[in-house]
Amino acid sequence: MKKSLVLAMAMALGVTASAYAANPFSDVPAGHWAYDSVNKLAAAGIVDGYGNGTFGGDRLMTRYEMAQIVAKAMAKGANVDRLAAEFADELDSLGVRVAALEKKSDNVKINAQIRAHYQSYDKHTKKDSSKLRSRIWLNGQINEDWKYVGMLQNEQDLRNDKGDEDTDFQRAFVTGRIGGVKVEAGRNNTALGGGVGNILSNRTDSVKLGFGKDLKVGLQYGKVSSGNDKTPKADTYWAATVGGEIGNLGLTAGYYNFDNVYKLGQYTSKNNGGVDDAIWAIGADYKFGDFKLDATYLKSDADKTEAGVKLDDDGYVIGLTYKGAKAAKAGTYGIYAKYYDQGAGTYIHHGMNTDLANDFGAYGFKGYMVGVNYALAKNIVAAVEYSDFDAKDNYTGKKPSDKTIWSEVVFTF
Repeated sequence: MKKSLVLAMAMALGVTASAYAANPFSDVPAGHWAYDSVNKLAAAGIVDGYGNGTFGGDRLMTRYEMAQIVAKAMAKGANVDRLAAEFADELDSLGVRVAALEKKSDNVKINAQIRAHYQSYDKHTKKDSSKLRSRIWLNGQINEDWKYVGMLQNEQDLRNDKGDEDTDFQRAFVTGRIGGVKVEAGRNNTALGGGVGNILSNRTDSVKLGFGKDLKVGLQYGKVSSGNDKTPKADTYWAATVGGEIGNLGLTAGYYNFDNVYKLGQYTSKNNGGVDDAIWAIGADYKFGDFKLDATYLKSDADKTEAGVKLDDDGYVIGLTYKGAKAAKAGTYGIYAKYYDQGAGTYIHHGMNTDLANDFGAYGFKGYMVGVNYALAKNIVAAVEYSDFDAKDNYTGKKPSDKTIWSEVVFTF
């Protein structure tokens, strides 16, 4: 940020001085085009210059320095709401309260994301998938403790000659605190079982409660949404989780109970209804330098379908991550790899970037994925991922397998 911005702020401040002292800055002599503005700010005590007696108008200014100027202007009663909002974090570190400003700021904020992705299958389908997804997020501040979040999504199938597309209001929930309890209620995406959702990654209509700081406890109850699918993935569910960190080591444990899991009942003679499923999961991750190693073990009590077929009832996931692309910083990148060995009873609807694990249904699956992401520019992130999965069990004389390449470019604003 350049010092010239301070000159523009002088006009917005409307700062005046009844009597000007001698100009304190040797590099802004009388007759300089910025003389009056700089002199007003100096007389009001808003700018101090540098220890060598210069103003430094051509010098790049740090955000912290600018925040000091904004803080002084606020103390003088100047209307600098927009600047205070921009430098809220720095002002907070200076001990400047901006609660009044927050109340005056816009109650609703809008941000958006556009994702273009291409998905290529080896055997799973005989045609590839290419879609454009747009999301608009609405964030409304209800009061100091509560806010509302909504999300409208449009998805277009770029390879369909008919130009198929869907637009729907996918998420609507409130989040806040009641005493020391964090609360979320409404429709939102829910990821359960570590990672991106080794057990479930799907919209749910639910109430979620969170307790604790060092040792975090979570409780939730709700209904799994069928979304755009004709067949529901499950009916109601409830979950309890606990987790915490010891230095670089993170530990988690959870119990997840689902009613009427459709995919576990799809091989019954009537081929309708589902099977109840309860899943235990424990996980750990360890950070060392720019790396993070994580592992999750899962155990299900749904060892048989309604047809009496024996199911694989346990599983595990192991992952290794190096760094990761940050949308706000161009040139950042990440590399990751994961290995999965999950019985059919250990997942409801998986969160990985391939449909195969979900389409395996009661087969269960095992295999690996590797990927890389890279911030091409600020708020533009590209990613490529390769996965190779095989079904674990053999039903109806077939055992699905496939290899998938997933690629995407995501724009956020």
